[in-house]
Amino acid sequence: MIKVLVVDDDPLVRGGLGLMLGGAVDVEVVGEAADGADVAGAVTRLRPDVVLMDVRMPVLDGIAATAALAGRTGEHAPAVVILTTFDADETVLAALRAGAAGFLLKHTPPEQIVEAVRRAAAGEPVLSPEVTRTVIAMAARRGPDRGTARNRMDLLTEREREVAHAVAEGLSNAEIAERLHLSRSSIKATVSSALTRLDLTNRIQLAIVAHEAGRP
Repeated sequence: MIKVLVVDDDPLVRGGLGLMLGGAVDVEVVGEAADGADVAGAVTRLRPDVVLMDVRMPVLDGIAATAALAGRTGEHAPAVVILTTFDADETVLAALRAGAAGFLLKHTPPEQIVEAVRRAAAGEPVLSPEVTRTVIAMAARRGPDRGTARNRMDLLTEREREVAHAVAEGLSNAEIAERLHLSRSSIKATVSSALTRLDLTNRIQLAIVAHEAGRP
């Protein structure tokens, strides 16, 4: 079962998401929180696989709460999917830089939200390839200089760099595996290794670094 924590200051939204996710045979809503300030304690107590996180909350917003989860060392760190009504470019980018595994709007169809939870739990990005490429390009325009990004990419093995650049194209693990004639499990392991070497939280952050570095 995929364990989910729902975080939103609107009780109706929390209730609706709970009912919707509860209809999936492989998903269990293990708890709710009404503010980002309550997330760290709930994650420690409930150990969810995925956190569905609102952005605007009265005490601690969802982006700050996401960054706090990403900064935890030696503790359980679930995948965070931002679920909000706000789709401004800067909000999307701030969420992904904070460590969110993806970004969805609240009017996303229920079946797509359930599938997004499954993908986040599996370590896959929760953005379409088109949106991923747009976000990566936007981040590159605002990110560090190319030399800094290339220095970071030099920390990776040749295979990890190859996979990182494929991730930057918005390719899924299956598509990368087909391109490189490797298994999906091998690609997943390579992505995980690259994230560890660069001290990153998710593959979208890896894609941003690869895009900033450019091809050698």
